[in-house]
Amino acid sequence: MGMEKNYKKTQLACYLGFVTQAICANFVPLLFITFHNTYDITFGDLALVSTCFFVTQLVVDFLCAGIVDKLGYRVCVIAAEITSGIGLAGLAVLPDILPVPFWGILVCVFIYAVGSGLTEVLVSPIVEACPFENKDTMMSLLHSFYCWGWVGVVLCSTVFFTVFGIEKWRIMALIWSIIPLYNIYNFATCPIEPLVEDGKSMTMLELFKTKAFWIFIVLMICAGSSEIAMGQWASAFAESALHVSKTVGDLAGPCGFAVFMGISRLLYGKFGETVDLTIFMMASGLMCLVCYLVAGLAAIPWVGLIGCALCGFSVGIMWPGSISISSQILPTGGTAMFALLALAGDVGGAVGPAIIGNISEKAANNLQAGVLAGIGFPIVLVISVFYIRMFLTARKDKC
Repeated sequence: MGMEKNYKKTQLACYLGFVTQAICANFVPLLFITFHNTYDITFGDLALVSTCFFVTQLVVDFLCAGIVDKLGYRVCVIAAEITSGIGLAGLAVLPDILPVPFWGILVCVFIYAVGSGLTEVLVSPIVEACPFENKDTMMSLLHSFYCWGWVGVVLCSTVFFTVFGIEKWRIMALIWSIIPLYNIYNFATCPIEPLVEDGKSMTMLELFKTKAFWIFIVLMICAGSSEIAMGQWASAFAESALHVSKTVGDLAGPCGFAVFMGISRLLYGKFGETVDLTIFMMASGLMCLVCYLVAGLAAIPWVGLIGCALCGFSVGIMWPGSISISSQILPTGGTAMFALLALAGDVGGAVGPAIIGNISEKAANNLQAGVLAGIGFPIVLVISVFYIRMFLTARKDKC
């Protein structure tokens, strides 16, 4: 009799994979002012850092749809950890040895963005393929680790810089690189099951011809927009509304947002088996709408900040819930579906913050007006989930 497979190790590897993605997405933005002062990099150039990160992720998401099944999940997810670790560690070296420091930063961002994009596509289907009960609650719990990673990056980096000085940021980059480099071992030795049997996965063309798939794409765009739009602007919102320092703004804004988002995913992961996912997502969408309205209309700064923080709770289930529903309705969607859903989520993550920023600028740099413009994201999401619920109900009636 063969040894029983240890899927707990697979869980740990996937949890640390999302923690790694949170590090890649949120560490370097904490250093923008430091890069500006140390290397004399303009703010315009620094803006390209985030652009490089998200564009690279989008390209990787698209390429994964055709590459992962050929190379295998284990090879690709190990490559994700290697590139994430090398990119983060390279920050401590490349900016100082290349003729133009900004080039060194961009090279590192590109390298770990490849790893982040691979992680985004691979980790969810790896967990989905494991023989766990209550897959939707497991997916929510998995995605909560991105939130805890985000909180950890902000808190640990802030404490480290306060104690040792911001000039020691290179050491912090090396410390963060240890997590993905250690996780290579976990992914190399944990059991990884195929998501769909060979030859039975839907092709991209088949997915594009499926009406339900396009509803999932809209759902993921709205989920990405609702989550990342408020998350990206949370720090600036806190600073502009409360007139506090950047450190306080980071802790009260994005850190508070991430904590509430993590709590939402953790609670659903713990008790979600007793709740209808579509009902929970529609309720979350309505709560998100209220939070955007409160943040955009509140005359009292602290009330607006509470709306901003609670928005994190409301969006927590949207991304993992969208993936879970897609897997239930299209169980043979395979890697192509997960890759395209990740691509749609990233498109929403790019479009949402841009809409808020542009509306704010046109409203005389009134960030509340920009936040108010974000109410369309949760409205469309609720409508999409309602349509999916009708589809699921009709399918049950036929059975």
